[in-house]
Amino acid sequence: MDLSIIIPLLNEEESLKELHDWILKVMRANNFQYEIIFIDDGSTDDSWKTITELAQSNPNVEGLRFKKNFGKSQALHAGFKAAKGNVVITMDADLQDDPEEIPELYRLIKEDKYDLVSGWKKKRFDSVLSKNMPSKLFNWAARKTSGVKLHDFNCGLKAFDKKVIKTIEVSGEMHRYIPVLAKNAGYGNIGEKVVKHQARKYGHTKFGMERFINGFLDLLTIWFVSKFGRQPMHLFGALGVLMFIIGFGFAIYLGVDKLFINPYGRLITDRPQFFIALTAMIIGTQLFLAGFLGEILIRSRKNETRYTISEEIGPESKAKEYSS
Repeated sequence: MDLSIIIPLLNEEESLKELHDWILKVMRANNFQYEIIFIDDGSTDDSWKTITELAQSNPNVEGLRFKKNFGKSQALHAGFKAAKGNVVITMDADLQDDPEEIPELYRLIKEDKYDLVSGWKKKRFDSVLSKNMPSKLFNWAARKTSGVKLHDFNCGLKAFDKKVIKTIEVSGEMHRYIPVLAKNAGYGNIGEKVVKHQARKYGHTKFGMERFINGFLDLLTIWFVSKFGRQPMHLFGALGVLMFIIGFGFAIYLGVDKLFINPYGRLITDRPQFFIALTAMIIGTQLFLAGFLGEILIRSRKNETRYTISEEIGPESKAKEYSS
């Protein structure tokens, strides 16, 4: 199969049929063998009903329905797990991503041998203050922190070689940093393509300003995980040893001073150096234990349930319930 098109969505019933027909037109024009996987992330409108109708009319349409809203990262994880195409395209369901970009994205993966190509919405039709400016700041911080030179990390329109999406693990709110996850997994041939950004036609955005706050927090997380996720002792242990040495040094100074230099001076417990020594050694011990416990957790952790699918439709599946 040439293409898997993964579309996570939340309450987008008005746009789904139009998006499907637009994608279908592009697929037929380019003679692609394809599948469209809609992931309903706990919609409360008739999105699932629309997906079911599309699957009945088009055998290349599949659908996954979450029991509740688990988030875009979990929806993408489920879509990546189900994808069978050699090239995987992700796009949003709100008609702001243009399906006409798909053939060129496919070519960049297949012919130019990119591992991942991310869309860049150079000209946007969003609010300047509430979305454009925070987005520019967010992308600048992501470039500086991750070393991945992309202008638009959060663009939903991306293309992947199949081996990439079968390797990386998208969890929490890390969908913004899929290129960074790919780089950390060893897929460094990452490209960027300027794509058209359409003005929203139906409904309203499901993301508020809090997504940028969460994005910066996630950026710190992924920076830490990429550098110390496999060996947390290298950070916490080093800091712990440093703090303990500082505290122990003050303790030795106090002991030497009291025993040999000024034995009749004020009590050790009346001196500020005593509290510095005590605090530093306690913090150092705690940091060392944090690193030690982190190492134990990494070696003993098991896969946990991250989302629950209530229904699944497609040419090879029956409605069922399972966890992943």
